[in-house]
Amino acid sequence: MQLYSYFRSSAAYRVRIALNFKGVPYEYLGVHLLKDGGQQLSDSYRALNPAALVPTLVDGDVAIGQSLAIIEYLDETHPQPALLPSDPAGRARVRAIAQSIACDTHPLNNLRVLKYLKRTLQVSDEAKNDWYRHWVDLGLSAVESMLANSPATGRFCHGDTPSLADLCLVPQVYNARRFDCDLSAMPTVLRIDAACRELPAFDLAEPDKQPDAE
Repeated sequence: MQLYSYFRSSAAYRVRIALNFKGVPYEYLGVHLLKDGGQQLSDSYRALNPAALVPTLVDGDVAIGQSLAIIEYLDETHPQPALLPSDPAGRARVRAIAQSIACDTHPLNNLRVLKYLKRTLQVSDEAKNDWYRHWVDLGLSAVESMLANSPATGRFCHGDTPSLADLCLVPQVYNARRFDCDLSAMPTVLRIDAACRELPAFDLAEPDKQPDAE
């Protein structure tokens, strides 16, 4: 199994956690999003992933290029330990938390959006960072409410074992800290993030511990 990854990509970070959590060995193939004009834009990589994004997971003849799809693929092909609850309501809740991060918050703050703001719209660094913090605050505040107000929240986002939701939460919190976002009003988010990062699967997936980290 091969993972095309970039050390700072939140989406790739999620998948690295999943692979570690499942104990699935994989070959790490770095795709640098800034070098050579963006290695993800090369013809060879576009042939593998037409969206020109990371991550891409290759498993034999199967190539998957969306992090949530990859994680659910891993959960189906390597069922234990499970990353989704066994009951429909639990699965829906975990997916709702995960998608609120991966679909509502992260896309507004990924590298290609920030580059467009800076290079095409020519906003200042201050305005670009304000944009980032605004959407992170809005998104993680919603997640905080989802977590703090539900009896289904345990040590982790759903109960006392990590799930797909935690795999999305931790990378988003990591990036929020990189951009000096104020997370003081999100104690549940911070508590769960700390609990996750105590686990080897999360620790080994951290951006600074990847082969292409700078």
